[in-house]
Amino acid sequence: MRIAIAADHNGVALKARLIERLAAEGHQLDDRGTHSDEVVDYPALCLDVGHLVAGGKADRGIIVGGSGQGEHIACNKVHGIRAGLGFDRLTTEISRLNNDSNVLILGTKVIGPELAEELTDLWLTTEFRGGIHQRRVDAIMTIERDESMAVQE
Repeated sequence: MRIAIAADHNGVALKARLIERLAAEGHQLDDRGTHSDEVVDYPALCLDVGHLVAGGKADRGIIVGGSGQGEHIACNKVHGIRAGLGFDRLTTEISRLNNDSNVLILGTKVIGPELAEELTDLWLTTEFRGGIHQRRVDAIMTIERDESMAVQE
């Protein structure tokens, strides 16, 4: 799988660990930065990874931040991105099963490196189940396209 990956200054060490592991598993990694613990603003990293995923140059994206909250908000502003927070097995699995997330957000201040690896593996191997969930993803994408939806009374 082609994976675009980025981290702010909080996530540099975890990003490096994930890159090493995922490359050993045969994934193609596109490391979009940052590469030091010098403070950086994450929105540009989220936009970069988001454009690669939405544009088809990467199959999925992973962003590592401090809490992951800001990265989650920023990524979901990019058209075509459905970013999911990876805090535990349930939220990570549901983000793929029901929401077809294409970017995983991990927070180094929230989870440890072993759990981050476990959640990344779970996220990469969980397939979207479609069905009723496809209808909901389609509705989300309609909102994104700024189209109006009929209000049910």
